[in-house]
Amino acid sequence: MAEIIQKDGTWTFDGDAVRIVPGRDKGVALLRQTLGEVVVPLRALAGISYEPGRKAGRLRLRLRDGADPLLQVTGGRLPEASDPYRLTVEPDRGGVAEYFVDEVRNALLLDQVDPGPAGSYLLPGPAVPITVGAGDGTVAFDGDRVTLEWSWTTEEAKRSAGAREFRVADLRSVEWAPSRGLENGWIRFSLASTSAQPAAPKYDPHTVELFGFKKDPLMALVAAAVAVRMPHPAAPVPEPGDGPELEKGPTALAPAPVSPAPAEDHDALLRRLRELGELHQAGILTAEEFTTAKAVILGRF
Repeated sequence: MAEIIQKDGTWTFDGDAVRIVPGRDKGVALLRQTLGEVVVPLRALAGISYEPGRKAGRLRLRLRDGADPLLQVTGGRLPEASDPYRLTVEPDRGGVAEYFVDEVRNALLLDQVDPGPAGSYLLPGPAVPITVGAGDGTVAFDGDRVTLEWSWTTEEAKRSAGAREFRVADLRSVEWAPSRGLENGWIRFSLASTSAQPAAPKYDPHTVELFGFKKDPLMALVAAAVAVRMPHPAAPVPEPGDGPELEKGPTALAPAPVSPAPAEDHDALLRRLRELGELHQAGILTAEEFTTAKAVILGRF
């Protein structure tokens, strides 16, 4: 097992998953504190890196595209301080960070994890119920129903129509965008029954406009909690007239259960040893990487 403990948070790797616990330091972003502990299964990872720095280094997890609903809805627009897959590392702990990286990389190599896009969500998303007040409204989500309530800052034309409530099943999409410069952000819920071009966030009764304040990123958690309960972007679109689905893939709420592998599958281990030898001979693995990976496999016999 590998572990690195910093004021920014604690990362632990047990061979199957990276467990991320945000730090309690006042400098830890509100989104990370609110999201809490995140468990990233090995099969959701595309890579890991450590970036040393003079004052502080950075550990970064790179997840497979489509594996995490939070990354899916934020699309790379999440402020770096709010990124749960980044850990600030003190200069004197760089060696521990590099060891952590090696352990995760070796596991990815041994388990032959596909770094390509995921066909379903492999993380469960933020916990529900969740309620966030920011911008011109408050969004509450209980896992099935979304409720929008307006504040005194809401444009009268939108506030006069009253609160809005709808179910996840009624939605075509949920989108989140941060404030940039003089442009406000928003969280928008598009109903499947509405095909018209949405109004500007200021006037749209299914959109909360965000003004660039501290709690704005928390709306991304709401968007992720809703998105994970909707069809995955990579899911095939049903053709008109299709019958009921007889078989479904892993649900969006949790990864599909995996039967535990036999404790001593010698044939599989021998096959991996041969594959490692071929990768080493081909020059893909260095001698050090080959020796480390070989030792791990031999330890499983």
